[in-house]
Amino acid sequence: MPRRTRLVDLRVLWICTVAVLLGLLSSLIARVLVALIALVTNLAFYGRWSMEAVSPSDNQLGLWVMVVPVIGGLIVGLMARWGSRAIRGHGIPEAMEQVLLNESKIPPRITILKPLSSAVAIGTGGPFGAEGPIIATG
Repeated sequence: MPRRTRLVDLRVLWICTVAVLLGLLSSLIARVLVALIALVTNLAFYGRWSMEAVSPSDNQLGLWVMVVPVIGGLIVGLMARWGSRAIRGHGIPEAMEQVLLNESKIPPRITILKPLSSAVAIGTGGPFGAEGPIIATG
């Protein structure tokens, strides 16, 4: 009997270790995505190469500020058209559906395009949040 208890304990320890490592990796990926959003915001609204979190409301673009989200939308549209159609969507519903249907394996191309398109869309002032892309990427 003690032998079986030890086996179960080792299995539980292994599962917990893998869960902690995956959690750490996911949090690192989330931080990279947030930094990428800040970089796009700085480039689009201030023309500077920085990952500092800033508000786009302090820009000096005047009325041209209305064009920035349009340009961001065009860039994301081009990425969806010629990159991959799989980058479309909100993130959370698609991720939940893929897990339920046991199709949650993400192709390598999408692992780059989805966060990049999300960073462009959010960083240029699109009406989106980072939660969906973080869940889909992590």
